[in-house]
Amino acid sequence: MTITLKPLRDQIIVVTGATSGNGLAIVEDAVRRGAAVVATARNEAALKALRDRLSAEGGRIAICVADVSDMAAVERVAAGAVEAFGGFDSWVNNAGTGTYGTLEQVPVADHRRVFDVNYFGVLHGSLVAARHLRRRGGAIINVGSILSDRAIVEQGPYCATKHAVQALTDTLRMELEQEKAGISVTLIKPGAIDTPFPEHARNFMNQPPRLPPPLYAPSVVADAVLFACEIPRRTLYAGGGGLLSALLSNAAPRLSDKIMELVGTVAQQKLKDPGDPARRDNLYTPRVDALRGSQDVHARASSTVLQVQKLHPGFLLLGIVSAGIAVAVSRKKRDRV
Repeated sequence: MTITLKPLRDQIIVVTGATSGNGLAIVEDAVRRGAAVVATARNEAALKALRDRLSAEGGRIAICVADVSDMAAVERVAAGAVEAFGGFDSWVNNAGTGTYGTLEQVPVADHRRVFDVNYFGVLHGSLVAARHLRRRGGAIINVGSILSDRAIVEQGPYCATKHAVQALTDTLRMELEQEKAGISVTLIKPGAIDTPFPEHARNFMNQPPRLPPPLYAPSVVADAVLFACEIPRRTLYAGGGGLLSALLSNAAPRLSDKIMELVGTVAQQKLKDPGDPARRDNLYTPRVDALRGSQDVHARASSTVLQVQKLHPGFLLLGIVSAGIAVAVSRKKRDRV
């Protein structure tokens, strides 16, 4: 079955993690561009406020309260989409959570909780979406991270889940291609995005967490996701800083390790602004949600790297090949020494 995706204005899109950060940006932009949206999150009050606001502006939106770590809850989201709009065309697995602290500092139960949301939430959404979309075609978009490509200190559980999400996404894509299901599968890899994530994460450090610059606005991720709803792509990097980190990690892994060690111990713990106390620690319970973080940071409104990827699908391949050549040259030089 050939993959054929509808124009955005004709789509029904399911978005998880819809009340905060990237998810909220995706919902708002999708509705503004004419799509119907099924928004799901744990925060019932925020979902109702979102529905009321966008409906008043003429948007088509339905909501469903769900924790994506619960397979039955995710199945209810799909049923809600069928009831509200007759089904869906794209499913965006965006919900995520995290911790700050060393692997030893973070309790094992919290490691498991991060995996329950970030990995099993994506698995649940992917399985439910694939089951539905096999009958009509469509797109599954998983929001990973630049940390899908490499790890950073103080965010071990989160990094591990994003590596797992990359493997899950690649496997899902191959299996659906084998059966000619007509479903596009895309992995979005944002760099550092100005969302409430650092405030929402459970923190075991001595200082308030932050994301290392350069930061980008959540609208950059929304742009990448909604593009993938219409145009099949394997991977899209949202933010040039993230792509640079990935290429450097492939070309010079030990140098990349040293940079990430510095970023983790200095940049993440240097910020003195703790942000809004009402947002702290949503690992198990919803907290106050918002589009952007409340900490005083600068975020770029656009990503040139993303726009190039949209226009030239071979751009990433060129970068990977260049990184591979750099690795080969480096090894050859070492061998001569």
